[in-house]
Amino acid sequence: MELPTDCPWGIHTARALENFPNLGKSVNPRLLSAYFQVKKACALANKELGYFNEQKAESILKACEEAEHPSILSALQGGAGTSTNMMVNEIIGNAAGAHPIEEVNLHQSTNDTYPTALKVAAIMGVRELSEALAKLQGVFQQKEKHTSCVPILGKTEMVDAVPLTMGAQFASFAEAFARDRWRTFKCEERLRTVNLGGTAIGTGLTAPRSYIFLVIEKLREVTGLGLSRAENMVEATANTDCFVEVSGILNAASVNLIKVSDDLRRLMMLGEIKLPAVQAGSSIMPGKINPVILESVIQIGIKVKANNVIIGDCAARGSLQICEFMPLLADALLESIDLLISASEMLAKHAEGIDVDQGKCLERLYASPEIITAFVPVLGYDRCTELVKQYEEQHELTVRGFLEQKLGEELVTKTLSPQNLMAMGHRE
Repeated sequence: MELPTDCPWGIHTARALENFPNLGKSVNPRLLSAYFQVKKACALANKELGYFNEQKAESILKACEEAEHPSILSALQGGAGTSTNMMVNEIIGNAAGAHPIEEVNLHQSTNDTYPTALKVAAIMGVRELSEALAKLQGVFQQKEKHTSCVPILGKTEMVDAVPLTMGAQFASFAEAFARDRWRTFKCEERLRTVNLGGTAIGTGLTAPRSYIFLVIEKLREVTGLGLSRAENMVEATANTDCFVEVSGILNAASVNLIKVSDDLRRLMMLGEIKLPAVQAGSSIMPGKINPVILESVIQIGIKVKANNVIIGDCAARGSLQICEFMPLLADALLESIDLLISASEMLAKHAEGIDVDQGKCLERLYASPEIITAFVPVLGYDRCTELVKQYEEQHELTVRGFLEQKLGEELVTKTLSPQNLMAMGHRE
């Protein structure tokens, strides 16, 4: 196969482009960026140990820092990621005037550089995600403060239930995202142990012992991350369950994003909140406003949940000393991180513009017989049941008006106050 003299890659990349058609799904840019960092760490170790002369080392290091990271290869490639490793080797080699295998890939294998690059990329990603979730948490905490005195009707099983406040509703959203923020922050710990230096199957065959210990130090310097060498390199090369664990945490975040977005859609439908109008809702119905941002977030959540299944299946199908399906696993994991960052930012921006219709909230609240439940501690269950029956027999007053007529305005006002509804139990 002939290539143009100015081609930035080489024959191995050209064959991969021919073998694996890119159907719109390229290697994730996060992975490529991390891969060049891994190659830089390897070059620094080889330089310090005297495997490169000063000029060769500097040219390789410069290429690692300055060479472009073209996202041209299909994410779904065979060979456990060999094509991606070879492309990075060839791009660096061509830019540095170095042999892609003999020099750029010296003391390395796809099987130790690819998982290491994926962990570096994932750590960077989950850090961004944790920050995005923190901002999302903060938005709902602000909403909580501003609506802490707005009583609303709770809903269970899609039916009116006992009262609470809109602030409490927003607080429940904020707390869910707080857990997601903490989980994503902590899951970095599952990614800090790498198998770089283990070469093909974790035994370190073809790499000098001095390199195996030094390259991890160089990787820490290059990335600024608290990475460490796996004690059992064979195990770390063969098993990828750490990515499954991280994906499970991403899956939990997707569940909360779906749940909260669906709840906001229902509150909008009930008229208790108004969402920002961001675009025309219909091509035929003038003035229609749809919860399009929430629908987008829900779809992102569904995709992340699907990716979680893919990641688990890829990890389970690894055989003996390698996981052949690392390319799909990597693509699904990094895509989930990117999607969740986007969804969190979208929802945070959208939620800032949510308005609460206090009049509508009170109208629905005072029209529901379920508010009589708040009087059970004072009147007892049977008496309250009788009041419900009496209310349903008349058709003139709201529930609140009916209760004021029966019980007096003072008792009703006190019992239905936001302070009493959210007092965490009643005083005897």
